[in-house]
Amino acid sequence: MDSLKKKFAEKALALFTELRAINKEHGETKLDEVVLRQITGGARGIKMMLWETSQLDAQEGIRFRGYSIPEIKKLLPSGPQGEPKPEGLFWLMLTGEIPTEEEVNGLTAEWHKRSEVPQQVFTTLDSMPTDTHPMTQFTIGIMAMQPESVFDRRYAEGLPKTEYWDAVYEDSMNLIARLPRVAAYIYRRTFKGGEHIAPDHSLDWSANFAHMLGSDDEDFRSLMRLYLTIHADHEGGNASAHTVNLVGSTLSDPYRSFAAGMNALAGPLHGLANQEVIKWIFEMIDNLGTKTPTKEQIADYVNDTLAQKKVIPGYGHAVLREPDPRFVAQRRFAEQYIKDSELIETVWKIFDVVPPILQGLGKVKNPWPNVDAHSGALLVHYGFSEYSYYTVLFGVSRALGVLAAGIWSRALGMPLERPKSVTSDWIKQQLK
Repeated sequence: MDSLKKKFAEKALALFTELRAINKEHGETKLDEVVLRQITGGARGIKMMLWETSQLDAQEGIRFRGYSIPEIKKLLPSGPQGEPKPEGLFWLMLTGEIPTEEEVNGLTAEWHKRSEVPQQVFTTLDSMPTDTHPMTQFTIGIMAMQPESVFDRRYAEGLPKTEYWDAVYEDSMNLIARLPRVAAYIYRRTFKGGEHIAPDHSLDWSANFAHMLGSDDEDFRSLMRLYLTIHADHEGGNASAHTVNLVGSTLSDPYRSFAAGMNALAGPLHGLANQEVIKWIFEMIDNLGTKTPTKEQIADYVNDTLAQKKVIPGYGHAVLREPDPRFVAQRRFAEQYIKDSELIETVWKIFDVVPPILQGLGKVKNPWPNVDAHSGALLVHYGFSEYSYYTVLFGVSRALGVLAAGIWSRALGMPLERPKSVTSDWIKQQLK
């Protein structure tokens, strides 16, 4: 048993016992109430999930096991230029503890050991047209790995419920280890003529992913460490995380549940927004006829966009009421590593222009940028301009949080998710 698995088993058994006692004593205690607009408005804000790995605060943003993004950047073991390694965040989300450098290096080695991708995955991907959307290829690639599922095999053999988490752990570790190879293969076959790059197991998880994508720039490796860390989790209520949780609650294995979550992430109202942001910026630059638009030109274009009943992509969030700390982290990265980028300067001008305009509408609760408002410009700077691929990067990162949470769900014996639906007639009768 590897060291992370051993530590998780100790933590999970203790919390399982504690929650059972709490539920037995306080199971009928009322903790919240539902209003009509939550029923008709997408279940917004209804507290109905246990999600151990992170929590989102409207004012402070995401906290991973209680730690803010500035705190994890400071505390987690990092790469050569100081950006945190996602391996450390995964350890933190599973155990609630900041790992040591040795523990993180051990996890990197464990993922390298598990990273061999079955040949049928590449064969399946190669059977599709190269112009298939990268997110479609990604979910198909994930499902092509499903025959390797440890949970699926052990469940068929009669796996005891108390050992569900063990098999889910094995699947999750294998899946995380292999995702960068699959994702890089999709990128190279789609945009680089199928000229693939072999993995380099001397590198950490993020740097190896950057290498397989086609870049050995140390700054880009640092960006990948930051990107894959800050996109990893955003509590359990967002569409992709909730989907993984829902499907996992049926005891579908991690491959099936994660693939389902990635189909949710591919929606324009969710993860696909990151490609919509850079696409909108490119269209604005083309429309204005300049790569260095003024704030006044940007304001006119924003107002024209709003007049057409369109949204400004990258601005607004269902929960956040302040600028997204993930946006701030990316801006600080750009300030440190990137000089004289016209595109990034434009992103910062948009940040100055858009919030006051949206505030002036009088009906926008959150006019601030979210994580998607900045990420595309950083990727373009380092040569990755193929924005239809960006959500795949998001998906590789999001695997860390949703799969860690899935291990916890099985360890705590969480049941099949089954909320109650109502009809419009029921609503009208209740209001009478």
